[in-house]
Amino acid sequence: MDIEELRKKKEDTHLVNELYRIFNEDARLSRSKSARVEFLTTVRYIEKYLKPGAVILDIGAGAGAYSLYLAGLGYRVDALELADRNIEFFQSKMQKNMDIRLFQGNALDLSAFDDDSYDIVLLMGPLYHLRQASDRKKAMDEAKRVCKKDGVIFFTFINHDMVFLTELMYNPRYFKTGDYNRETMRLSDFPFVFFTVDESKRMLLENGITLLHAVAQDGASELMEERIDAMDDDEYAQYLKYHAMICEKPEFLGMSNHLLYIGRK
Repeated sequence: MDIEELRKKKEDTHLVNELYRIFNEDARLSRSKSARVEFLTTVRYIEKYLKPGAVILDIGAGAGAYSLYLAGLGYRVDALELADRNIEFFQSKMQKNMDIRLFQGNALDLSAFDDDSYDIVLLMGPLYHLRQASDRKKAMDEAKRVCKKDGVIFFTFINHDMVFLTELMYNPRYFKTGDYNRETMRLSDFPFVFFTVDESKRMLLENGITLLHAVAQDGASELMEERIDAMDDDEYAQYLKYHAMICEKPEFLGMSNHLLYIGRK
């Protein structure tokens, strides 16, 4: 099944499952120096809020990059993932000494998890695919429900306005052939759902989230892929230092494919 066939489907859960038979989520965050910026930035913020004995829920865990990393540090992790292929990748990397439980399920139904149970909740992926506002609200409400009162929740979105530039990098004729409305300059919301910086912030605030950080998760790393991947280790360390310095500056927030928000309920 290809992308055009997927467009004919209507049920989001089926779409997501089929989508990750096409996209290799297992390699997305680790395939190169430029790709790894997103992972390293996110881990740096997660580690700001880790404390001894912290319990973590990873909703939409993908192939397990964050869950496996945190479990490897000795934390107890529960992970929920929908897509069959991602589950297979995840299971293949789990180690016996990890305190980790993997569930297959939907971000809209966290009934397997108790209220006020987790110190850190990661909702980093489901909001890429939920096309209905009611579903997005449900996912956020469920994440809030299972998070402890003093816990933190991590949310990610795909930045609508940056996608034009990254697509142009791959397709020089994107503004002629790309999948967007020529009048409104709005991207078609499939197979991913896109939000501007203002839209994503407003969504969280309207759903009762107190924002602690707004982060340009990967910045211009995809646009600068060739340059970053060619860096030696010292240059790459300096690039990461630069990215860490600017990633919360409002003037750079929109210059990122992925937006990371950290908040409390």
